[in-house]
Amino acid sequence: MIAVIVSDAPRGFVHNGPQRESLMKQAPYPARGTYDEGFARVARTFAAQLTTDEIGAGLCVYHRGRCVVDLWGGVADMASGRAWEADTRCVVFSVTKGLAAMAMLLLVDRGRIELDAPVSEYWPGFDRAQKGAITVRALLNHRAGLCALDRSLDLVDCVRDDRRSFVLDALEENTPKWEPGTNQGYHAITYGMYVRELFERVTGERLGSFLRREVFDPLGSDARLGTGADEDARTATLIAPAATARFRGMARMIVSQPDSPEAHIAKDILSRDSLVRRTFGNPKTGLRTVLAYGDVSVRRAELAWASATASARGVARAYLPFSLGGSFDGREYVKRATLAPVYERQSFADRDRVLGKSLGWSQGFLKEEPGVFGPTREAFGHAGLGGALGWCDPVHELTFGYVMNKLDWRVRSPRAVALCESLYASDALKG
Repeated sequence: MIAVIVSDAPRGFVHNGPQRESLMKQAPYPARGTYDEGFARVARTFAAQLTTDEIGAGLCVYHRGRCVVDLWGGVADMASGRAWEADTRCVVFSVTKGLAAMAMLLLVDRGRIELDAPVSEYWPGFDRAQKGAITVRALLNHRAGLCALDRSLDLVDCVRDDRRSFVLDALEENTPKWEPGTNQGYHAITYGMYVRELFERVTGERLGSFLRREVFDPLGSDARLGTGADEDARTATLIAPAATARFRGMARMIVSQPDSPEAHIAKDILSRDSLVRRTFGNPKTGLRTVLAYGDVSVRRAELAWASATASARGVARAYLPFSLGGSFDGREYVKRATLAPVYERQSFADRDRVLGKSLGWSQGFLKEEPGVFGPTREAFGHAGLGGALGWCDPVHELTFGYVMNKLDWRVRSPRAVALCESLYASDALKG
C-alpha cells in the first residue's frame, strides 16, 4: 500500500476574482479543485478516469478568458506516494511543439521571418543536401521531407554542452525523404531540432528564454522549455506502459483494426528500415525508451520537440491569447490578422506518411480532424506522446490543458479524447 501525501492548499495564481470563485463547485471525489457548474460533465469524466485509468493528472479549461475547470488528483510519484497537487508539472512531450509554434508565430507577427522565404535565407548551412528550396512554411507544416535523420544520434548528444556542432552537422547534412512540398509526414523529433536552430539564428536568443519572457511569464503560465532546478520538487514521475502490454495492444490493433494508426505504426516499427522506425527511433533513447525524457538532464535542455514541462494550468494559460483573437488582459500578443491564417489548414493529408492518419498542420500547430479533440475546424494546438494536450478553440474561446504521468501507447489517448468530448457536451456550450 502506498501512502499518499495530500495537501489541500494549492499553490499558484488565482484564476478568477473572489465573486467568480464563490460560484465554483468543488470537484467530485476523488478529484480535487473546482469547476463551473456549466462544466459538470468534464468534472465527472475527469473524476471517473482517476478511479480507473490515471495515476496522477491535472486538467484546466478556460472559457472566454475565465477559468471554468481546475482539477487535479492522484499520485505524482509512486515511490514516495507524493500526491498530485494543483501546480504539479510533468514532461508534456509534443505539446512542446505547440509552444515552439507560438514563438515562430510571434516572429512572423513582428516581421522577423517570412513564411514563404527559403529556410536557407536565415540559415545558409541548411542549403546543403538538396534543401535549398524548402520554405519556412513547408518546414513548419511537416512537408519538408526531413522527418528522419540520416546520421544516427543518441539523446545524450542533444543535451550535452557541446551538442550544437555535432547535431548541427546532422541537420545540415540530412536529405529529404520525399520531394519537399509534395507530401506530408510528421516530423516527430526533427521538427523541434530544425525549428529551434532556425529560431535562434533569426533572433540570437534561446527559444526557452524567449517563450518565458514573451508568453509564459506575462500570462502567468508555469510552462518552461528548459526547466530549472527550482521546479524539480513539483515535477511528476513518468510511468510508461510495460513493453508486453504495449505490444499486446498493438497486436490486437493489427488484427482487429488493421487500418488504424496504431496498427500502421506497429507494423512499420518492426521493419528495420521503415520511415516510421527511422522517424521515431533517432535520436536513440536506450533501454529507458520514452522515460529518458523525464531525466533531469533532458528536462533542463531545450528540446523543442518534447522536453517542456508544465502544469495543466500552465498549458491552458499559455494558449489564452490564441483563443481570444491574439490578446488577453489588455495586452496584444499577436495581431488578429497574423493569427487568422492559423485557423485554416495549411497542410492536410488523408494519411500522414508517418502517423498513418488524417490530420493537418498550420505553421507548426496541429489541426486534427473534427471529432478528435472537438468539432471546430478552426481549433489548434498540439497533442503529446502519452496523452498530454494543449489546445485552443477560437470559435468557442476555449483553452484546454491536460497533463498526466501515466503514458498511453496509442496515437491519440482515449482519456484525452473523452475529456474533450465531455467539454463540448457541457451545458455551458450547448446551443
